[in-house]
Amino acid sequence: MVAETKQGFDRLADAVASIGDSDGTIQIAPGRYADCAVQSAGRVTFIAREPGTVTFDGGVCEGKATLVLRGRGAIVQGLRFTRATVPEGNGAGIRLERSDLSVSNTEFIDAQSGILTANDPSSSITIDRSTFAGLGKDPTGHGAHSLYVGQYRQLKITYSRFERGTGGHYVKSRASAVELSDSSFDDTYGQHTNYMIDLPNGAAGRIARNTFLNGLGKDNHSFLIAVAAEGSLNSSSGLLIDHNHVMLVPDYPWTTTFVGNWSGDTLTIRENQLPRNMTIGQEQIQMRPRSKDR
Repeated sequence: MVAETKQGFDRLADAVASIGDSDGTIQIAPGRYADCAVQSAGRVTFIAREPGTVTFDGGVCEGKATLVLRGRGAIVQGLRFTRATVPEGNGAGIRLERSDLSVSNTEFIDAQSGILTANDPSSSITIDRSTFAGLGKDPTGHGAHSLYVGQYRQLKITYSRFERGTGGHYVKSRASAVELSDSSFDDTYGQHTNYMIDLPNGAAGRIARNTFLNGLGKDNHSFLIAVAAEGSLNSSSGLLIDHNHVMLVPDYPWTTTFVGNWSGDTLTIRENQLPRNMTIGQEQIQMRPRSKDR
């Protein structure tokens, strides 16, 4: 039902079309839907009438995602996306092609990707209290990730959970600024995973108060966080990585580095709690003494 008009629809796509280039809220009744929609205009809020009772199961539009978003902005609240797969290997719950996106209290489960975006350097993405699990397996071998963000102005993630990855990175972001805080990255049951956080072109901002648990099933165990491994297009000067807690599963056999920095910029790493066999980072990183048990 579109809240502003009180009009009900059998198909999500029809509800989106009825809003057009206006602002509108679509309230979704409890249920499991093999449905999808493309938003090409307007600013649309997709919200579960009762949080946690709405599942979009496998529906894909344009060979891309359950929700394909290229309007003036979108908000997604209280939904669950699962089993979004496509032959190209990058099926997602949400494909964001432009504009701002806010996601909260939403789950992305057992698909190729959770959220996958194009580039829009003038827009921002916010993710809060959401879960990404069982994501990252790309049968084509080209690579998928739990969350992939293109060249956006900012990515903000708070109080969210990433776990049980099936390939790729948990977070890969080309945004020029990041705020990644108060979240957990649990790789205990991960398979063929790589970095917990990959900032391939560098980024300014802060990574703080997160919990990382590194597992045994990784394809790449060299670093937990990587900065500018694909070239320094964004300034990483002053990127602050602090008050994170890192753990390893029992019998973890490798020596892993907390942060790899290829940006040439000075980062600040301080007050992180690391296991004994983990090195903190490369020489060009500004290192501060870390406190005990914090």
